[in-house]
Amino acid sequence: MSTVILKSKSEFAKLFLGYSLCALLLLFTATLLTPVIAQESAVEPGLDAEIDALENQRETEQEKARQLEITRELTQRQQAIGELQSNQGIYAPQLQEAYGDLAAFYEELEDFESAISIYSDALQISRINTGLYSDQQLPIIESLIGSNSRLRNWEEADDLHELSYHISSRLYEVDDFAYLLAAQHYGEWKLRLLRENLLDQNYRSYSRSAEDLSDFYERIIANLEIQAELRPENLIQMLYGKSEADLVLARAIASTPYTAFEGTASRYITQSRCRNVRNASGQIVRECVNVQVENPRYRQSQQDAKQYALNRRTRAVQNSIDRLRQIHQQSNDLGKQELDQLESDIAEIETQNVMLARQSRSRRLF
Repeated sequence: MSTVILKSKSEFAKLFLGYSLCALLLLFTATLLTPVIAQESAVEPGLDAEIDALENQRETEQEKARQLEITRELTQRQQAIGELQSNQGIYAPQLQEAYGDLAAFYEELEDFESAISIYSDALQISRINTGLYSDQQLPIIESLIGSNSRLRNWEEADDLHELSYHISSRLYEVDDFAYLLAAQHYGEWKLRLLRENLLDQNYRSYSRSAEDLSDFYERIIANLEIQAELRPENLIQMLYGKSEADLVLARAIASTPYTAFEGTASRYITQSRCRNVRNASGQIVRECVNVQVENPRYRQSQQDAKQYALNRRTRAVQNSIDRLRQIHQQSNDLGKQELDQLESDIAEIETQNVMLARQSRSRRLF
């Protein structure tokens, strides 16, 4: 029994000694490494600054390389244009493509002012070589519209839309698909001008623009309806556009004070004002003068004018809804998905029109 105990004590002593040696070794190692760790910690901020400086230098060098590549590319393109002008003349047809490529490159660089200048040169070359009305001008005009829109040059963009539609109307027949696309594109642009009031128009200019757009759609619809081979489905987009233009105008009318409308009654009337006065001989005589005063019926006639204008627009929208619904009921060319979409669009337009009609009966609008 005593032998076993002694043996256990011996093993315990050996184990204790081993742990002690390990602890001493770890303590010694930590003592040696502490200055090194401290030194590394002290160096880290310096290393971070050096790394940042190297990174900035690398980015600067990359930017310089990019600018150098851009300069080289621009120089090559401009030299190619110069050679074309020297060899084939300043109005050579090949210049149109060269100008277009250079302008597109400026667009990639987001230098839209330079792009506009070069696209304008390309448009001039196209007019000289293909005439005032050619389909080659249309892509150039579209690019000019895009660059001007990026710069928010809305008046210039509007003029270019007018030009694009004018050229299309001279190139294509009314029932030509290309013409319908051009008319739809033009109408969508005009609707955007109205919805966002990009030209910052007052009420009179705004309402006149909306009326012009409604009349534009009405003319196209009338011209399409007299075509012998008309597909009723071709009227859908035009009817959508007209209803949207009429809704925009109806909202503008509803939100405008009635005092902005011209009344049907005379604004002023003449009244006779009399009083008793003493004349030079001392006698009492009645003296009358005519004065102009505001007609009490004038304000009511202004309210009536607003109501009439609003009713006119809601009726116009309802007419478009009725024609769309007729197409929905009679069309044999539209698939189920197209019919469902048409029905949904009709319901949306009708909902807006009903709301405006209800508002027109509310005195709060007046």
